[in-house]
Amino acid sequence: MLFGFVGFRVIKTAIAAILAIIVADLLGLDNHLGAGTLSILAVEVTRKKSISSTSARFFASIVSLAVASCLFVLFGFHLWVLAAYILLTFPLVARLNFKQGIVTSAVVVFHLYAEGQVTLDILWNEVLLLSCGLGAATLVNLAYMPKEHEKLWEIRKEVDACFSAIFLQISRNLRDASYVWDGKEMIDTAANIEGGIATASKALENRLLPSEEEKVEEKWLLYFYMRKTQLDSIQNLMQLLSQIYQTMPYNQLVANLFEQLSEDVKHPLYTGTTERLLNDLEPQFRELPLPTTREELEVRAAILQVFRELRVYLKVAKKDKKELTIEG
Repeated sequence: MLFGFVGFRVIKTAIAAILAIIVADLLGLDNHLGAGTLSILAVEVTRKKSISSTSARFFASIVSLAVASCLFVLFGFHLWVLAAYILLTFPLVARLNFKQGIVTSAVVVFHLYAEGQVTLDILWNEVLLLSCGLGAATLVNLAYMPKEHEKLWEIRKEVDACFSAIFLQISRNLRDASYVWDGKEMIDTAANIEGGIATASKALENRLLPSEEEKVEEKWLLYFYMRKTQLDSIQNLMQLLSQIYQTMPYNQLVANLFEQLSEDVKHPLYTGTTERLLNDLEPQFRELPLPTTREELEVRAAILQVFRELRVYLKVAKKDKKELTIEG
């Protein structure tokens, strides 16, 4: 951000527009300011998207110019002919998978309509304007894209902190069944994970050639998908925990598990501490005297299901944290 309110994409757009206008003017093209308009439409957020959208815009414009030229030559330069062009060409361009180029193609056709005649010189001028505008936007897009590494680390810290807060809330609820938790941390975690997936995908789309950095960004994407899978497992845990409606003495032991997990989740590597505690606790829990009331039976059955779901969560963490170690 520049001065707190101008984003990097806006800066790129300004550079691309001015560059396109200067080149079009140097080439002596008519309506050279139109090249700036075309470049503004073509600036994208990633390199891969820039290349795909530029080709779509260019070919959509060529198709539109061809159709519009035929219509104008046959029926003249009337508004109803312009409407017929839109009705005929927009569906055609979409069917050809050039949907991204619909607006760009309309700009060059409107230029042609404003000229009031169809000649090779005018058509060639529009093709060159198109090349200047799209070329400038592509050049700026390919020249530099901001790295997302620091942003991804920040999102990861936020996600890990949210997971830690969730486990602390679970622990508190186990210690006191009357405690009411609003679940805000679950919503925040889901939003942060989606933000991480979007940022990692954007970073990956900025890599045109295979490289070590591309492998790192793939790890980032897989990491946030891992967290998404774990969040699903936590939601299953929440449903089971809702069945633990009484505070029992052994609930404290289960609460200790989640307190430990709230610390483990912030560690970049799989520590295995929670898994070892679970391995020690589960056989002790099974050796407890049989329940004497229906309520105690239901609570203990729910806790055993919590153990199973917790193992699913830990299995994902054990497998993926080892594979997705990312150097800081």
